[in-house]
Amino acid sequence: MSQEKPLILIANDDSIYSKGIRVLVEIMSEIGEVVVVAPDTHQSGMGHAITLGSPLRVSKTSDFGSNILSYKCSGTPADCVHIALTGLLDYKPDLVVSGINNGANMGDDTIYSGTVGAAMEAYLMGIPAIAFSQVERGWTYIEDAAEKAKQLVTTLMQDSKINDAPWLVNVNIPNRPLSQMGEVKLTRLGRRHPAQSYITQESPRGETMYWIGAAGPALDDADGTDFHATATGHVSITPLHVDLTDHANLGYWAQTAARLNVPTGAGAP
Repeated sequence: MSQEKPLILIANDDSIYSKGIRVLVEIMSEIGEVVVVAPDTHQSGMGHAITLGSPLRVSKTSDFGSNILSYKCSGTPADCVHIALTGLLDYKPDLVVSGINNGANMGDDTIYSGTVGAAMEAYLMGIPAIAFSQVERGWTYIEDAAEKAKQLVTTLMQDSKINDAPWLVNVNIPNRPLSQMGEVKLTRLGRRHPAQSYITQESPRGETMYWIGAAGPALDDADGTDFHATATGHVSITPLHVDLTDHANLGYWAQTAARLNVPTGAGAP
């Protein structure tokens, strides 16, 4: 590692062949020493899944030119980061960057997102991580989104955040020219309505096939949420953690736990 540039591991869920990761690798190479480990197929919606029941295939690629060390992996986004950090690389990256995803990862989406899953795996292994997504699908203004990602990482470097304790942030960037993007807003996750109904289709052999329905519309898109920020043209940054404990209701459940510990028949009227 050079003293001037951080070591940056890049992953995604749209596959190593996606436009989002290509522009991200190019722009991150301007400020860091980049290595890529990404899925060899589309892995959207895989969340934080890791592969335990079958082996993974990992091979070097030349997809990013001779100056960028890159690997493609047959597993999930989290697999890619896990493999990279448990032996594939002979050093520990300073930062893991995932994306740029083709479409938003906001609110409930973060539970399903392979983009966030890759970043979360890095966080669990003690490395700062960022998940980058564009709000709309289709890659419009993707170069502008990459430039905004570079600005954010550069600021984190200047603030010595990359050398700090591990953290995890989720960033959603509107599909706009850089000059027309609003301010960066610190946000909380919004919420969605339940997903729309599944869709059925008949196979050529007369079997019924099921497609997962579209995500539900925003339920909580109030001021302060990621939905609200991006809807008004701003860049949303949401700090995340992995503690799913319902701290606010521990007291409520303590009553039930206490009753469960009463011997059978005790205290009966």
